[in-house]
Amino acid sequence: MRPSPRTGWLLVLLSAALQILSFPSPGLYFLSWIALAPLFVVLIDRRYAPTLIRCVLLAYLSGIVWYAGTCYWIFHVMHSYGNLASPIAAGILVLFCLYLALYHAAFGLLLGLATRRRLFANARALLLAPFLWVAIELARAHITSFPWDLLGYAQVNNLPLTRLATFTGVYGLSFAIALVNSVLALGFLLPRDRRMLVAFTGILGAIALESGSLVPYPEPHPDHVAALVQENLPILEADWTPTFYDLTIAQLVQLSGQGATTAAQRSANPVLIVWPESPAPFFTSDQKFQRWLSALSQDSHAYVIAGSLGVGAKVGAKSEMFNSAQLVLPDGKWGPRYDKIHLVPFGEFIPFRDLLAFAQSLTHDIGEFSRGNERNVLHVDRHGVGTFICYDSIFPDEVLRFVRNGAELFVNISNDGWFGESGAPGQHLNMARMRAIENGRWLLRATNTGITASISPLGQLVATAPRRTRTALEAPYSFETGTTFYTQHGDWFAGACAIISILALFSAAFSGRAPRRQ
Repeated sequence: MRPSPRTGWLLVLLSAALQILSFPSPGLYFLSWIALAPLFVVLIDRRYAPTLIRCVLLAYLSGIVWYAGTCYWIFHVMHSYGNLASPIAAGILVLFCLYLALYHAAFGLLLGLATRRRLFANARALLLAPFLWVAIELARAHITSFPWDLLGYAQVNNLPLTRLATFTGVYGLSFAIALVNSVLALGFLLPRDRRMLVAFTGILGAIALESGSLVPYPEPHPDHVAALVQENLPILEADWTPTFYDLTIAQLVQLSGQGATTAAQRSANPVLIVWPESPAPFFTSDQKFQRWLSALSQDSHAYVIAGSLGVGAKVGAKSEMFNSAQLVLPDGKWGPRYDKIHLVPFGEFIPFRDLLAFAQSLTHDIGEFSRGNERNVLHVDRHGVGTFICYDSIFPDEVLRFVRNGAELFVNISNDGWFGESGAPGQHLNMARMRAIENGRWLLRATNTGITASISPLGQLVATAPRRTRTALEAPYSFETGTTFYTQHGDWFAGACAIISILALFSAAFSGRAPRRQ
């Protein structure tokens, strides 16, 4: 394909498509090693992007397509559960993509600026690309609070490579992938006499690194067993009459008791029962709900962590409402609870409420949630348990604080039924798995409709439940007491990438303009 501004548009579309395919579904993870190379080539070679504004637009288009192909499930949520007409739901998805793709545009702007200065002229800008990519990912996490599907998650199944995450977090994996893509891009930008050698080196490196996904996991040796209840409750379709409520909770308690009995037969240690984040009206202030859970814990001699609607202090005429995880002790007494901190926009609260009144139907059943303000650790058999809910799991720098507060086990409860049959449940699972890897902790993940799983500190799926079924999964686990370098130091690597990027761009600004032709 002859380099030209027109073919540049095709290459960024190819890059976006390869990135989309690198995540569930279909989850062709090996494509991540080549997905960014077309984008890097286009942004650096001025035959594709003769002007800086062209760099921005090319990267922006790549971002729009990437978000549309990865987060298409937003349309399903808005249309099916927000009762929005298809055109309006589609419009919201478009606005979402246009907004978040600004990060890709920023990457294109910064890389384009660098390659137009003498210090990073021509292919030397590829030295900066991995640092810039990680810096932009860090900005996504902290500015707009939507670090969904960071590049490093594409290698969550790669056992040797994920060892890097215990030092750098997921950002180290993103850097490694971007670095390989930079080498591949370099192979296309060098003169013909050196092109094949560099391209071959990049391809060989990608194959060698991807082969890590073939390394088998070592056999884990857990000493506890939990019962993870997958409720499989309808999101909005159910009519929660008193009769339906009683029938449903009776079935869940019976299923939980059976799961606890089986778990007790496999381990002499106290049993833990986990209920997921739920669409059911399980209010912590409801005495009927309290009696059911107290009876369950007493009859099963088990600890129970139950997704519920936490009721707080009154604010005006209404009480504060929290998305909560409630602990019940084996003697039936109610312990402390964790209230979710990171709420889902449009699902649990309406940003810019006055301007976006149309979206209030998404929260009309229970009203808006209040944010929790403490990452308190629940205690099971004298061990600390860090319990985080749904969206909390995609924030690596916040989950690690549970370990700093004494968590020896992670519990993640979620309701991924909102996502329908999209790739989002698999994407969400992989992000949760990375939290286990980064912090060296077992993770018990209980969901309403799937994917419910027991995850080892290496990220291995030790046990999983089939989606869309009501079941109690026997989930082996252990309590861990060690701390990883990442747990101790957090996002030091991503921060270093951001600082290096700023210093490099600052230095480039004083290096003079690069020659017009490459």
